[in-house]
Formats: sequence, structure tokens, C-alpha cells
Amino acid sequence: MKRDYYEVLGISRTATDDEIKKAYRKLALRYHPDKNPENRPEAEERFKELVEAYQVLSDAERRGLYDRFGHAAFEQGGLGGFDVGAGFEDIIGDLFGDFFGTGRGRGGRSRARRGQDLRYTLEISFEEAAFGCEKTVAIPRLAACETCRGQGAKPGTAPRTCPQCRGSGQVRFQQGFFAIAKTCGHCNGQGTIIPNPCEACGGAGVERRTYQLSIKIPAGVDSGSRLKLRGEGEAGPNGGAPGDLYVLLHVREHPLFVREGHDVVCEVPLSFTQAALGGEVDVPTLGGPAKVKIPAGTQSGQIFRLKGQGVAEINGYGRGDQIVRIIVETPRRLSPRQRALLEEFARLAGEEVHPLAKSFLDKVKSMLG
Repeated sequence: MKRDYYEVLGISRTATDDEIKKAYRKLALRYHPDKNPENRPEAEERFKELVEAYQVLSDAERRGLYDRFGHAAFEQGGLGGFDVGAGFEDIIGDLFGDFFGTGRGRGGRSRARRGQDLRYTLEISFEEAAFGCEKTVAIPRLAACETCRGQGAKPGTAPRTCPQCRGSGQVRFQQGFFAIAKTCGHCNGQGTIIPNPCEACGGAGVERRTYQLSIKIPAGVDSGSRLKLRGEGEAGPNGGAPGDLYVLLHVREHPLFVREGHDVVCEVPLSFTQAALGGEVDVPTLGGPAKVKIPAGTQSGQIFRLKGQGVAEINGYGRGDQIVRIIVETPRRLSPRQRALLEEFARLAGEEVHPLAKSFLDKVKSMLG
């Protein structure tokens, strides 16, 4: 005697379609014969019972008849038999579709899929990164065929239903207890064939073309910054949405400037006499030359800060600063006259003109006792 279908699935008679499907999926995976090799005959019977219950309760018309007449509604060929293979195919297809996004709708036709993303590396100058710019680049990518508008068929013709699978995208064959469904090899699961392919794309529906694309680079970007341009990637198969384009930026090194965050560092060399006597020097900045006053007695490594002369803060307000780092150059070659003057300077100055050296020597003497 057959068990009640609601009891088989472990659900109430008021269960929703979603509850019926969840109960079936859970039990069908548990009692599938391949998962129960040690008790296969009993598992096959239980699995067949589950599929039969699901095929009735998941169909509104069959469920209504069952609720009114019970099992008698399907005896003597009432609505036909039950296809165990189809039931198992549905559950596995649903599972893979839910978890991996690759499921096929009933009928087996391939769903439109999103196109692939593209990556493009773009090199820009130091100044372009600091102030922003607009660049035009050539991007090769797959796009919908203009001749057939992505259909793959020669203009004036149309795809036809696959005679092998009759449009389902799948073919079935019996293997022992189960009816197994496989992707149709004649149409590759599309459900249609193209007897007259488009000459421009060879029936693919897409073709590779090079596009001129204008890209706006915001001020303040740096090497490694990535821009995302939505919909500028490859065209999607079967009429799917296009992918995105990711532009990876590489900033060329500058001969004078080094970037530190939003600040710009520039090392400025001064002669021994300039540092000692002080004065005014021209310093390069991103906005042009600027005059910087150098106090007398400036030491090597001393820094001066020029406010607002750095790099813009990306997606923000304000700019960084320019840091001017002084490098005092010691003369390498002296004429006899220069050497004599420096020796005279040293005799007259004594240790007072070298406070750092004097402090260092005092510490050495204290350490050595």
C-alpha cells in the first residue's frame, strides 16, 4: 500500500511550493542510491517514492486531484506514470544553479551569461597623476556582431529548433534503473542550430573589434590605482550583459620629484657658501618655479615646506605640501687660492663655527673618561 505523499516528504498538507521543493531536495540527496551503496535496493525504492511524491505535489493540477481523490486519481492511467530520471535531473540542476549560477531553465536552453571582465594597464606621467587628465585608449574586445545583431544567423534567416533534442538542449537515455539526461551534442545545449551562419562572425554572434575609449583620470591617483568602467568589457554570450573594464594605472617616475602620500619631496643642492651665507633660490614645483628663502647657516638635510604644492587628495579636498630637502655640497676640488682661504677661515673660526662637531667630541671625551 502506497504511503501518503505528504508523509513521504515529511510536510504538512498546507505546505507551500517552496517548502515542498526544499523537503524533496533534502531527502532525495540523502536517499540517492549512489550515496547508499551498502543498502542500494532499499534506497532505490525510497528514492523512487520521493520522486513520485514530488512530481504530484509540485504540480498544482496533480496536487489538487490528489487532495480530492488520493492515489486513486492516478490509477488506471489517470495522468500517466512518473519519470524518475527527470526528477533527479531537476534536483541536481537546481542545486548547481543555486550554488554556482550555472543552472539551466526547464527546457535546457542556455541562459544569457555576463561577459568577461577586461584589464588594461595605462601608464601616465607624474603630473597627470597629480592633476588628473583624460586619456584616449584603444581597447580590443568582443562585441555583438553588427551584421547579425548578435543572433549568429545570416541576415534574413533565423536559428532553428534542434532536431536532435527538439529544443530542450538535452537528450535522454535509459541506463538501468535511471533515465539519464545529457547535454545535446548536436546543439551544445543551446536548443537551436544555425543552418545559415552569419558570414561576418561565423555564427558566433560576436566579433572582436577595437574601440577608442576616453578615460577620465581623477587627480591624486598613484601607481596601483584601479579604475572600474562598467559595461566596457566583453559582450555577454547569448545576449548577456557585457563585463566591466578595469584600468590599472602606472605612474612614471619623475626626474625631480618623489611622492610621499600626498606630499611631494624635492631635494635641492646648495653650495657650501650658499648654505653658510643664506640667500634666495628658485625651487621647482608642480605648479612652476617658486622662490625659497634660505637662512644663513642652513644645514644639509634641513627641510622647508611649501603649503598646498603637493598632490590633490583623491575624492577629497585640498592638496598635500611640497617638501624641499636641502643637500649641502662639499667642494671636491680646490684651487690653491681656495684652499688657502679655507685654511685661513678654519684658523680664525676655531671650534665655535662647528657646534655639532664640538658637541660630538665632548661626548667622546666624556665616554672615554
